[in-house]
Amino acid sequence: MVYFLSKLINVAVPGTIDERAINKKRVLNPWERNENHTLCLNSAKAIGCTVVNIGTQDLVEGRIQLLADLNLKKTPQLVELFDDSKDIDEVLSLSPEKMLLRWMNHHLKKAGYKKTVNNFSTDVKDGEAYAYLLKALAPEHSPETTLDTKDPNERAKLVLEQAEKLDCKRYLTPKDITEGSANLNLAFVAQIFQHRNGLTSDTKQVTLTQTASRDDVLLSREERAFRMWINSLGVESYVNNVFEDVRNGWVLLEVLDKVSPGSVNWKLASKPPIKLPFRKLENCNQVVKIGKQLKFSLVNLAGNDIVQGNKKLIVALLWQLMRFNILQLLNKLRFHSQGSQGKEITDADILNWANSKVKASGRTSRMESFKDKSLSNGLFFLELLSAVQPRVVNWKVVTKGEADEDKKLNATYIISVARKLGCSVFLLPEDIIEVNQKMILTLTASIMYWSLQKQPQSQSEMPEHSEPSSMASDAASDIASEDGASTTAPSESEEVNSLSDSISNLTMDDATSNAPSTENGNGVAGF
Repeated sequence: MVYFLSKLINVAVPGTIDERAINKKRVLNPWERNENHTLCLNSAKAIGCTVVNIGTQDLVEGRIQLLADLNLKKTPQLVELFDDSKDIDEVLSLSPEKMLLRWMNHHLKKAGYKKTVNNFSTDVKDGEAYAYLLKALAPEHSPETTLDTKDPNERAKLVLEQAEKLDCKRYLTPKDITEGSANLNLAFVAQIFQHRNGLTSDTKQVTLTQTASRDDVLLSREERAFRMWINSLGVESYVNNVFEDVRNGWVLLEVLDKVSPGSVNWKLASKPPIKLPFRKLENCNQVVKIGKQLKFSLVNLAGNDIVQGNKKLIVALLWQLMRFNILQLLNKLRFHSQGSQGKEITDADILNWANSKVKASGRTSRMESFKDKSLSNGLFFLELLSAVQPRVVNWKVVTKGEADEDKKLNATYIISVARKLGCSVFLLPEDIIEVNQKMILTLTASIMYWSLQKQPQSQSEMPEHSEPSSMASDAASDIASEDGASTTAPSESEEVNSLSDSISNLTMDDATSNAPSTENGNGVAGF
């Protein structure tokens, strides 16, 4: 069953699970079976499946597979839905559902349908839109009698018969159409798209989608990581595209309420759908206010930046939210083991813990900082994973990590092994290979959290919050000053007392060098 699930997940998003991490013996003990189940669940979570309150014995939903091709990477012909190149940013940010609606309305307009379909429930329940859509895509299977039929139930029946001729399997019944079952109708339209999208293969148009810069690629990867993380929290809203879905502020308020319960004043918040722009701004202003109360670095970030969809600043805010959540989880373990005497864990503690664990296992690898380029070969993290659980790494499949392909093999294996242990990680192999320090920190912290949960909470296991080593201080200073960030050099005593703040400039570092500049030049401190 697990092998089938892993195959299904890799069909949905190829390369998600490295099959070398799966326990494949003929007879597995309960521990090995549980590891396989955990790997599948964490991998499903990492590709966007909702697995909140689902255990290792449950099945995850397969929603993502039907919508997997509704993006420019998989179907570059979708650029046809937009009038000119200035709309490319819009198509890149659309959620799969909105993309599907846009595709559907594109063909309906060409077929002469006068209405606009805005949802997959009430707008399609009479079956008329489906009749026009199939007439546009498959006229050879669409007799006029379908449109002439007055009875919605009969029309729905004819529509499904026509769809079957396109090899669309029946996800729904005529009753599901007439009752406006949103999820089933969404699946039905997505299947029609997969079998016959009716889009051109004009290479001249498609080239418009192939001009993404490295900054765009990095932003896309980080958007994906934050999206999967938000959806894993179990918030009520499902996020399809971070840069679009957070603009009304509601999702961010939900996230804040999860990571800092009680911080949101819901009486002052407006729940979607929000028609009045100032209500969205009110939500976003409250997000910024709470962020400042949580000591986030939000210089030059205003609620309107979120409403306007400023990607650079949204990424900075989300990174601080994710980091706050990770440190909060680690601190709960520390306080539980040491009581109120335990000091809060910092980025430096995570770094020192990882190095200590590897050293204690008898290995010599060392991570100088979360942007240490030597991490790109993956060996340090494999040694760290082996240190916290000796039997989890199969060293026979590990490469030296010298060639690019070998680095990717190691990085893919690291992610699958971490998920197999039970770590919630949302990074991609490229984040390890390129040493994306934000994602490197989250990976290290996730391994640390798992280790502290599973192993005896002894004094030696819990990291000490001590004065920074010269290595940590140098790393903090380097992070703060990189890319010409405007900062004032702290005194020696200030460096010691504010180590957490200094190293936390890691929060800002990548966005300066990797994110495109904003129109008004605003930025968050350290960018």
